[in-house]
Amino acid sequence: MTAEPNKPCQIKRDYQQLINLYPATADTDAHYLSKLSIYQQRVFEAHSQQKLLILGQIGLGNGLELLSWWRTQANPSQRLLLKVFEPNPINAYELKSLWDQSLALVKETPFEPNLESKQASALECKSELSQLAQTLLDAEPTAIIGCQRLIFDDGRTTIDLHFGDIQTQLSSLSHSPMHPVQHWLILPHLLQALHHQSHWQMAKLSDDSATIATIGLSESSGLSETTINRFQACGFTVSDINELATKALGIHQPVTLINHQPDAVLLHERQVLRQQDAKAYAFNPMAAILSSATQSSIAIIGGGLASAHLALSLAERGQGAQVFCKDAELGQGASGNRQGAIYPLLTPENDELSRFFQQAFLFSRRRVQALTSAPAGNQTPISHDFCGVLQTAHDERSQLRLDKIIQGQPWPSEIAYAVDAEQANAIAKINLDKPGFFYPLGGWVCPFEYADAAIQKALQLTEVKLHLETEILEIEYQSEGWYLIATKHRFGPFAQLVLANGAELTQFDASNKLQISPFRGQVSHVPAQFQLSQLATVLCANGYLTPSYQGLHCLGASYVKEPEHLDFCPQEQQENLMKMHESYPNQSWLEDINMNGNNARVGVRMVTRDHFPMMGCAPDVAKILEDYEQHQHTKESRHYWQTTPAPVHQGLYILGGLGSRGLSSGPLAAECLAAQLCGEPIPLDKETLCKLNPNRMWLRKLLKGKAL
Repeated sequence: MTAEPNKPCQIKRDYQQLINLYPATADTDAHYLSKLSIYQQRVFEAHSQQKLLILGQIGLGNGLELLSWWRTQANPSQRLLLKVFEPNPINAYELKSLWDQSLALVKETPFEPNLESKQASALECKSELSQLAQTLLDAEPTAIIGCQRLIFDDGRTTIDLHFGDIQTQLSSLSHSPMHPVQHWLILPHLLQALHHQSHWQMAKLSDDSATIATIGLSESSGLSETTINRFQACGFTVSDINELATKALGIHQPVTLINHQPDAVLLHERQVLRQQDAKAYAFNPMAAILSSATQSSIAIIGGGLASAHLALSLAERGQGAQVFCKDAELGQGASGNRQGAIYPLLTPENDELSRFFQQAFLFSRRRVQALTSAPAGNQTPISHDFCGVLQTAHDERSQLRLDKIIQGQPWPSEIAYAVDAEQANAIAKINLDKPGFFYPLGGWVCPFEYADAAIQKALQLTEVKLHLETEILEIEYQSEGWYLIATKHRFGPFAQLVLANGAELTQFDASNKLQISPFRGQVSHVPAQFQLSQLATVLCANGYLTPSYQGLHCLGASYVKEPEHLDFCPQEQQENLMKMHESYPNQSWLEDINMNGNNARVGVRMVTRDHFPMMGCAPDVAKILEDYEQHQHTKESRHYWQTTPAPVHQGLYILGGLGSRGLSSGPLAAECLAAQLCGEPIPLDKETLCKLNPNRMWLRKLLKGKAL
């Protein structure tokens, strides 16, 4: 079950403002697109043997360059990751306004006559670009600061939209040795806006033979010598697309994009930058990179949302895995609820936590859309409704907190916007009579169906082996890798082992010291009847209430630390009801909530103190404590912990601690771990990766010279 989202407020900027912020690159006609296509074809030809091609683009412009990269990609066995850096955040509705105008200017005339005979006409080009534009718009990019990862064609095309100050965005990323940026395209209106430091940050992220191309504002105005010198001083070969196209059309031969290797001094400067980065974050070890010979050497323990999405993210990279689930079906733990709310966690400061959850929520929402819009025969149903989430206060303290969030930032209206009591009633379709904060792209998703759809898609893409009713009792590491021990079987060895087993995350000796706590949650199922059945959005206050699905609403949830049992609790059932009465007092629809059937589901969520999930290398706590004996809280010890990789268990990784917002955070955390395991660029900045690291609680103290 699906529904169109409640659309946010009207576009804030008129078309002229958009043109000023995102100017067209050149005359957007067939002549310009043909020149652009020549350059892009040459790039793909130069790297036709690579399984993954990383490209960078500075500036979004009117979006045609991005769409043209996507259109020109012709090799079905090659994956493309395009990283676009744009200083002015923009949303899907504004993009549509730009693209409608830009595509309308594409003349219905043939491309240059001396191109290949199979070159499409301008009309065909316009049609293809329009289809790609709509596909990207359907992914609903939003005007937030940071990276939004958009995945298309089962992972064949990935677009990272980096919005915000370009220097900040570039410097926040780590160099990816296995998969650096091979080519950069710089849109002309940002050429002069790039700082010298930005040039070097681009160099840091690039292959040593990477090139830069840009577009002269006209055929007669090529790049200035100053511009060329600035980039050559950072080791780049610089080209003008106008000149490349002219040469290609004139001599009918491929144009070489890579003209020379940077000299040794410039290569050394790049390496110094990478070493400085590595030294500054030495305490935060990353996943060991898999070799191509280990296609089936990843084991994942767990049968919930996290493990299923990790298997999917790996499968999109052609990487197989074996998944071990103790139950007869996926999603029987915390992922087993009928409905779960999905919306971002915001903070007044819009800090790393808030920015991470915005990125993660949007990524997860796109995953649901992609899995449910797959071609007929390849779908696994996911019950969901992006009906929005309406957050309201339930007492004076929560009202102050909510007010701080609302007033703390100029939130993009597609993320959230304030509503008064009358608007809240209209959105909910029942009387609430209080103001709130509305998340228009949020809603609810069935978690266990979401997990199953992810694993089914993974099975379609590559070799994934799913072991159901297989409880892993022990894990042990030997020189050849990790072994998994069940009652009757021993599996392994595996080069990499990921613990994504939810409430059992701390069951093994290697993970039992993780600073994470289990919380029991009882969700009540109440019949949809009378006024209550009219509820049209997810309500979030002291507890939550969902719209009806298959005749039932979900109401909850209790929050009991370190529970003694998972049996049904009548007291928690009544507490769930009282939370609604506290949140919306004296509303007649509350009388329609019938708890007599004692219908409920109990699960355990694993929660961290700082609300970030855990994703990354499993810390070797015993070794940390041993080293601590030698390097306690002094100035020297702070330097030691800052510059020394924190001890970890080789080849062991953690993916868990999703808490009560796993629907939002789990898929992106899984995507980032898959990228690490495969040595690919990660769609999170270095600071946020530190916040996700499972060793962070110890390292925060050690880096400050404090006692453990």
